[in-house]
Parts: sequence; C-alpha cells; structure tokens
Amino acid sequence: MYQRYYYDCFPPCYLTGRQISDSNTNSQNIIPETSGTAAPNQIPARMPMLPSDFEQAPGSPTTLDTQYTQGYLKTKIGKKVRISFLLGTNTFQDRTGTLLEVGISYVVIQDIDTNTQTLCDIYSIKFVTFYS
Repeated sequence: MYQRYYYDCFPPCYLTGRQISDSNTNSQNIIPETSGTAAPNQIPARMPMLPSDFEQAPGSPTTLDTQYTQGYLKTKIGKKVRISFLLGTNTFQDRTGTLLEVGISYVVIQDIDTNTQTLCDIYSIKFVTFYS
C-alpha cells in the first residue's frame, strides 16, 4: 500500500538511512541517507527548532519606563482623571473617573457617578487630564 507521510516533515529514519517497515504490508523499504545538498526534485528535511539561548528581560520597557504612556499612567493609578478619546477622524469622547488599571493596550477607569468600570483602548487616547 502507500506510505503515510506528513507534508511538513519526514520520518526520523529519513535522515539516518535505516530500514523502515510498514505494518500493513509487512514489507521493508530502505530510505537512502541524505547528503548536504538535495536533489532538485527532493524537498530538504527541516531542521527541528531548538530553544534559543538568550534570556528575556523581566519586563517590557513599554510598561515600566515612565517615558512611555503606559509607564507614566501607571504612576497615576488611583487618581481622578478625564480621558479624551479620538473616535474615527473627528469625533471626541470624554470619560471621567478614577484610574484603576493600566495594561499594554488598555486602561480601566471607574466612573464616579455610576461606580461602573470601563475598559478603554489606549491607542485612541489623545488627552489625559489629572485631578488632584
């Protein structure tokens, strides 16, 4: 019968030249050992992805450094704010409340009157007013 292959990978014996057997047909096939260059009609085997040896920084500078919007807003958590958002090309909306949380792409403010929490997109913020 036909051998079963996956499109993106070859069996482990493909690279070593070992014999394989198909349990359905009880026949053995020898797959030749590959050299450094592949024939024009052969697809070269992909090398497995190895873990990289570099260390990641404990935090992203966009959330820690006060020269970025997220870092500066994190220093103002708990303060009363008015945030102006630009929606579309010429529509402004304001939200007023207490700044509760700052993420990479969002801020959460708690409305003073209704005591509800609103998640806001940080990329549409144009102006932030802080009250003492």
